[in-house]
This record gives sequence, C-alpha cells and structure tokens, in this order.
Amino acid sequence: MKRNHRFGLWRATLLLAALALAAAPVAQAAKPLATVSVGPLGVEWVPAGDYERMAVTISGPGGVILQRELKNGVLAFDPVGDDGKALPDGTYAYELTAMPRIDNETRRALAVARQAGDDAAIAKLQASGKLPQAPLTQSGFFTIHDGAFVSPDVRETVEHTPAPRTTKALTPITAKDVVTADDAIIQGSACIGLDCVNNESFGFDTIRLKENNTRIKFDDTSTGTGFPNHDWQLTANDSASGGANKFSIEDITAATVPFTVTGGATTNSIFVDATGRVGLRTATPVLDLHINTSNTPAIRLEQNNSGGFTAQTWDIAGNEANFFVRDVTGGSRLPFRIRPGAPTSSIDINASGAVGIGTASPSQRFHVFENTDANTFLLVENASSGTSAAAVLRAQSDGAQLNFQAHSSTRTISRFGKTLGGWTELLSLGTSNGLAIGTVAAVPLVLGTNSTNRIEIGGSGGVTVTGSFTVTGGTKNFAVIDPADSHRAIYYAALEGPEAGTYFRGTAKTKNGEIVIELPGHFSRVTEKERMTVQLTPIGAWGQLYVAEKSPERVVIRVAPGTQDLEFDYLVQGVRKGYLDFEVERANTLPQ
Repeated sequence: MKRNHRFGLWRATLLLAALALAAAPVAQAAKPLATVSVGPLGVEWVPAGDYERMAVTISGPGGVILQRELKNGVLAFDPVGDDGKALPDGTYAYELTAMPRIDNETRRALAVARQAGDDAAIAKLQASGKLPQAPLTQSGFFTIHDGAFVSPDVRETVEHTPAPRTTKALTPITAKDVVTADDAIIQGSACIGLDCVNNESFGFDTIRLKENNTRIKFDDTSTGTGFPNHDWQLTANDSASGGANKFSIEDITAATVPFTVTGGATTNSIFVDATGRVGLRTATPVLDLHINTSNTPAIRLEQNNSGGFTAQTWDIAGNEANFFVRDVTGGSRLPFRIRPGAPTSSIDINASGAVGIGTASPSQRFHVFENTDANTFLLVENASSGTSAAAVLRAQSDGAQLNFQAHSSTRTISRFGKTLGGWTELLSLGTSNGLAIGTVAAVPLVLGTNSTNRIEIGGSGGVTVTGSFTVTGGTKNFAVIDPADSHRAIYYAALEGPEAGTYFRGTAKTKNGEIVIELPGHFSRVTEKERMTVQLTPIGAWGQLYVAEKSPERVVIRVAPGTQDLEFDYLVQGVRKGYLDFEVERANTLPQ
C-alpha cells in the first residue's frame, strides 16, 4: 500500500466501505456485491450474496473490451484476451453487474408493468423488496505490469529529499497543530503535504498538494433538520498498488464516486464552452452536445439485468457509411440505417402521425412521393423460397380484410382449385362482406392476360370478351325488368348446342317461281361453307318450296313446277369460321 500519512477516522470509514481485499472502487453500493482478490496470475470476484447471474465488463488500454460471466461460484479473469493473446500492460477498469433472483410472480408483474409503461407499479415492486431499489453494480481498477497483475498489497517506499545542511546543529522540534482564530492571508503560494521542501519551486502553482496521497475533503458539519450535510472529496489517484491514475469527485457520505477522469484521457475529453454547449473530444462544440472522433462517434444505451429487467444494449452511431441503430444484444444487427446523401424527408412523420416517404407533407397515413420520369415502386419482398413464404400487403378494417400477396415458388397452399406456388393473388379475408372491383368514374375496366385485353367492361356498360367464354354449372342469360311489373324480371337463356353456330333469318316471297336471297356480308364473312342448313316455312297457305342453291353469300329458293308463288319464313344456319372441328367432349380442365 502507499504510505498513508494522515489516516484519520474519515479515511478509514471510506476505505472500509469501498474496498475489501481489492483495488479501489469507482462506484458501488454500500454493500459490495463481491470480494475481489488480485494475484499475479489473475483477478477473482467471489459473490457476497445469492444472485441469479453475475457478469463483469473490463476495459483497458488500446480500446480493449472484455466480458466474463460467473462460473462455478466465482468469476475469474486471467491476463489473456479473447484472441488468446496476452493483454497489454496498463490500468484496467472493471464493472461488475449482478442479476437478482426474482420469483415468477414478480417477473410476470414486471413484464406487465413494462408493457403498459406503468412506472408506479415498478416502484411498488422495488419498495416491497421484490426488486432492488438501485442497480446492483460494483466498479474498480487493477493493473497489469510486465504481463502480471499488480497486487494491491504491495507497499511503496518513499525517500524524502533531505533538508539543506547547515553548519549549526538543529534542535529537534515536535510539530504541533496550528490554529488561527482569524482569517489567514498568504501573499504567495502554499504547499501542503509531507513531501513539500524548503525553497519549493512553485512555478505558477498557487496551492500545491505534495505527497503520495493527495485529497481535499469538504466536511459538512451541519446537524440541523433539513440542512444538506453530505461530505465530499476531491481525490487524485488510488492509494493501493495496481489502482488507477485518476481524478475523482467522491460523495463520502453516500460512499459513491459520481465523477472520475482517468489518467491519459485525451485533451478536451469533456469541454463546455461559454454558451453551455458540451464537446466530447472537441473544444469547439457547435451544438448542445458534440461528439468528435476519428472513427464512428457513437452512444451506447445499456440496460443491465441488475434491476430485474432483461438485459438489452443498443448503440446509436454514425460514420461515412451510414447512421445506424445497432441491436448489440441481438447479434449486433442494424435494424435502422440511413445512408449519406439520402434526400430531405426520406422519412417524414407529421404532427398527426402521417408518414411521408419523400415528402414533408404526407396527405395520407402513409404517403410515398417521387417526382421523376420513372416507375415509383412500393415493394414488399419476402426472399424465402419456403413452402409457407408469401409477401403480403394487407388492408384491414374492423370487419373487412384484404390481402394482395405474392406466393413463393414452392408454396403448397391451394385455393379456387389452383396450387398457388409462384402465383400472385388478390384475396378478401375474414368477415368481409365481399370483394368489389370497379371504377367510380365512367371509364373502362379491363382484365387481361399475356398483354392482351381479355375482358373489358365499358365505362357505360357492355362486356367484351376476347377468346372463348365458358359457363359451368349455370346459363348464359339475358335479363330485363318486366315492363308489366317492375318488381319482377324476365330472364332468357342463350341457346346451346354441340357447335359454334351462326344464323340469319327473314321473310321472302318467290316471283315467277324463284327468289334469290342475298345474305348479308357480316354473315358470309364469319360462316363456313360446309355444314350450312336452310329451313323454309310457307306463310298463309300450303305450298311446295325447296332450296335450289346455298352458300354463305346467298341462297336460291324455288317453288315446285306448276305451283303458285309463296311467301315464306327462312332460317339459314352455319358454323363459325375456324370452328368446324369444335371439340364437344374433352378432358376435364374446368376450375374447381
């Protein structure tokens, strides 16, 4: 140990409360979590209580950060890093964290309170003793020198500078306290401490503390009710060997050390300018808090598990590649990133909670805006090829639910008689009353395949089908409101047969025993020559008529020789061009 020249009662109280067989602590509870033993080969923490888990984080020279957990009832640390290499010489700081044992009922109550944001419930659990009132942490230092740990029991030998020799022997004088019952004014510099010498060279120092334990204590003797009475101390360096080179402000009464600067801290580690702006590693802060470093300035938000909550650590940082939030506990994933050069209002949330992408004035709850001569995509992507994978865009109200979804190529789900692997789908779900697809204005609605318009519903009505039109399990109807009763309707069903037929009908009368009926061009252009039929029905009287000639362009009708001319109805029927081989019986490929 360093030689302690003025080991008064106040100092003994501080050391006993802060240190048991260990390097001096930085900040810890009044009751240590563990006793700490430092030997040449390592550091060992032995828990002083029953905890569910205990872990230590160690930081050292060159940015070394190490973490260890309690094993077999003790927590040991040797001078070897995670890479298997010896740790560099220097002073190391440690912080020990303990997780209390919490019963299942308290754990459930804690989870409920956290989910609801109920701080009062959490405070009640703490007041009842089911949760600790303060974090269970303990901090301190140790030193590695020449590859070995420095024991805190090493004592320091200090040689004082001898007084100047004189020709006359000095009479020994016993030093006594000096009490001045008045103000003391020293028009010069003062040196206090056993290592001060005659003719001390002060330089610009006004007050100098000079010995191997330098402390300034503020001892508040207030005893009146309501008066502040905490004692404070300015401490330079630990007293124990292996301790830290550091400057601290200590709360002696609370046995805590709220502020510490370790030796070797860079210039302007903390800098407060005239306006109150704080700079970290910069003397020219330009905002309220300014962090300046050569590689990824960052803030760590670490919740340890000493309060009963699950441990969780987040980093907020930025560099030339991105600004990001890092989930350290979750495998150092980066759930949020912004790349340099991202445009203004890439993500913008207005006062009502509406979210804009590319716009500072979103007009809907979610508004994607772009002003460029190119496609603007809203992409929902699931890159998995699993049998349950689908990328889904969902709209949901209190009772209706609609999915627009793209199924993975190996998806095995079936709907409407189709296995949907590789399909896209618009699907109404839940308790929806139905699915409506249409237009509000009088504009067409088109359904197409293979870049072709297959079904078009005109803006004012009318349906056009390109290709075959198949009806299963029903009829092709024509329906109108009954002119005689508006509460009823008249339905006509289309004729059906084993061919794709055409027809033309009319009424004619022979003249001089013959008539040539020129069929309209629209009939002849869509009707095959083969398999045409003509039906004749005399009007007014019995007669003999026959078809003398027929083609899609015309038919010739004559009466039997010796009979009179007749008026008659005719029906010409044919087969649509290209459908002579219409297949009536086929394999079943109908939708299920």
